[in-house]
Amino acid sequence: MDSTEQAQGDSVGVPDRLETPASRDWPESQERALRLWIALARCYATYARAVACKVGEYGLTTPQFGILEALYHLGPLNLGELAGKLLVTGGNVTYVMDRLEEQGFVHRERSPDDRRIIRAKLTEKGYELIAQVFPGHGSFIEDLSSSLSSEEQEELRALLKKLGRAVHDRAVP
Repeated sequence: MDSTEQAQGDSVGVPDRLETPASRDWPESQERALRLWIALARCYATYARAVACKVGEYGLTTPQFGILEALYHLGPLNLGELAGKLLVTGGNVTYVMDRLEEQGFVHRERSPDDRRIIRAKLTEKGYELIAQVFPGHGSFIEDLSSSLSSEEQEELRALLKKLGRAVHDRAVP
């Protein structure tokens, strides 16, 4: 059997509905919401890739940078607080903290008041690294956002916060 016969044979018996796109028979309000979701997801993915590449230049992953930045700007935090600030699981924070501790950027200590609580702190090495790279990182983020005016940036931020809160209230357990 030659390739033409094989290709024809492969489509024999395949229902037409599997060969054509489904109809778009939903209301305009759903179409608008679906397009918003797609735009948000694509924008976030693109932004996150750009930030990950920049953070990679510092020899860090995005979660590692997030922990260092949070400790730099907020001071020592317990691991649960870090997870909440970074929107990740406690297990993820523990894994990232293990890597940062191996590199000498952070250390953990148990609370003397409640031994169940473990606090994360920057080491001198971690402090020096984040203090050195953060100003350039801030400039990088500013540049990424420069296609929007300062007013548009504030408006978008407010709209995203409003949408995020509403989604949380409706759909997040």
